[in-house]
Amino acid sequence: MRNLTMNKRTISITTAVTSTLFTAGLATADFQGFSVDESNEFVGGTTYRVYANVDAGDQVNAIFGDGVDPLSIDSGGFGFYQNMFGSHRAPDSSLFPFFPSLEYDSFVTIGLCTSTGNAMLDIGIDWTIFEGDVLSGSHWNGGDIFTDNGSWFATPDDVQVFEVGGRVKIGQFTIDGGEGVHGIVNILGKNADGTSWQYRGVEFPAPGAFVLLGLAGVATRRRRT
Repeated sequence: MRNLTMNKRTISITTAVTSTLFTAGLATADFQGFSVDESNEFVGGTTYRVYANVDAGDQVNAIFGDGVDPLSIDSGGFGFYQNMFGSHRAPDSSLFPFFPSLEYDSFVTIGLCTSTGNAMLDIGIDWTIFEGDVLSGSHWNGGDIFTDNGSWFATPDDVQVFEVGGRVKIGQFTIDGGEGVHGIVNILGKNADGTSWQYRGVEFPAPGAFVLLGLAGVATRRRRT
């Protein structure tokens, strides 16, 4: 069961992460929307790799949900493919030769596709449902990601937060059936000049609409930090 009640006696986890990662500044150019790469290489389903699109030299530091704007990512009821050797984090590539299907595991990340050099941290999110509780053959069927007080993130000192080709990967999701993955998230980042930006309630492409989205096509409320 999801716990939608925040503990009012403590500072929210998201607020603590945000204040640690960011300093005051006025952003002039930043988040440009999402893009999703679709792959049918895995016979067990379709793999969707989700990227935040930003300007040259920019960073993506955190994906989060809070009591004002919760985070949710779902598979349209089909379940996420969860390899028995994976987790909610990017997998260990040294295992790929022995377990090739691990490469298509579902996970969240900041920038990197594997665990090598990956300094991503997470706090406040219960991954139990996403990592799966129903065994289907040799893998688990994972459920939705939801949090109203949690985040996955990497610090501005971590190389992985910087864009590569104008994009920063935030997750990979493999689904056996349906039309895709859908998510509503909040995102924190920095411009090349060090100024910070924040967007709330931004949405992955709706199922069946996997195209590059500009800000005009994204329901969003922008806040500067």
